[in-house]
Amino acid sequence: MIRESGERSFPIWVLFNPKHPISHDNWSPVLDEIQDKVYRNMNTRIETENIYFRSAVSSSDDIPNTLNWWGPGVTEDIELFRDIVSKHKPKILFALGAFPFEFLRRVYEIKPEKGPKAWSNSNLGVEFERSIENFDIRKTNVIPLLHRVGESANFINTLNYFTRKDDENYFSYVGGELAEKFIENKDGLNIWIKGPLVSTKAT
Repeated sequence: MIRESGERSFPIWVLFNPKHPISHDNWSPVLDEIQDKVYRNMNTRIETENIYFRSAVSSSDDIPNTLNWWGPGVTEDIELFRDIVSKHKPKILFALGAFPFEFLRRVYEIKPEKGPKAWSNSNLGVEFERSIENFDIRKTNVIPLLHRVGESANFINTLNYFTRKDDENYFSYVGGELAEKFIENKDGLNIWIKGPLVSTKAT
């Protein structure tokens, strides 16, 4: 397993659970929605090659079970990541799923500490909405996303909870909310592809 990829200096970071790696099922549809709305508004896109991806822990063997949420290895990874994030200060720090989100809460020493059953899809939805409401480009914004959507047993409930609308799915809602924040703060985010984009459509 590759522990990290991308550039630590880039303002967008994605933290994931090595048991649920980045895939087209969780991260890509959200990014596609963001890119679509950004392009329509700004005629540019996010330079995705530089996004910094990192596994929360060095080994999937360190992922605790529900009876032992945090072991010594995880504590070491928290301290290591705290040093890294303190040095580089990303603007947007995505957590894919419950474990990475609680990991980041402990990195930033947010109390009370919570166990795995605390972070249901609906509770992550509450935290997502809170992160959007409190978005501040002057600091690191920790934003939870779901690590799995398409085959979830609670798929319909998840969509309805996140979107609050019956005709809008999770990806379009989340991507749309994030795109709005990116557009609002475009001058404070050094994340854009440089130079004009050239259309490939025939004239």
